[in-house]
Amino acid sequence: MNDSLHLVCPHCHATNRVPTTRLTEQPRCGQCHRPLFVAHPVELSTADFDKHLSHDDIPLLVDFWAPWCGPCRMMAPAYQQAAAQLEPQVRLAKVNTEDEQDLAARYGIRSIPTLVLFRNGREVARQAGAMSTVDIVRWTRAHG
Repeated sequence: MNDSLHLVCPHCHATNRVPTTRLTEQPRCGQCHRPLFVAHPVELSTADFDKHLSHDDIPLLVDFWAPWCGPCRMMAPAYQQAAAQLEPQVRLAKVNTEDEQDLAARYGIRSIPTLVLFRNGREVARQAGAMSTVDIVRWTRAHG
């Protein structure tokens, strides 16, 4: 196993190298000095998404959602709680499909909310529909 992991900062999007032994010690970004894990999903644009997808060494769980979507709004608190439980082993992110239509099209998002789990830049699992915190955590750990 590697001695360190590359992690993209959720604030400034700089890539950091963090020793695996320090992953649970609330590591901070070497550039902006803010926490690398904040116990809530990071909102990603297309450019930020691509950086996290290609530079993060931990799995990336993405919630594709839209502000007008009732089930998306209903699932938002559960997704936030899941972030607190899954970090630092998984990075949780949200992509607003209204603002990032090209990104939604790239991944063939047909219904929302849709959770997509990526590992090493590749999609490994997908689940459409709102889920509870327990189900999000269980599903992610089963596929991560």
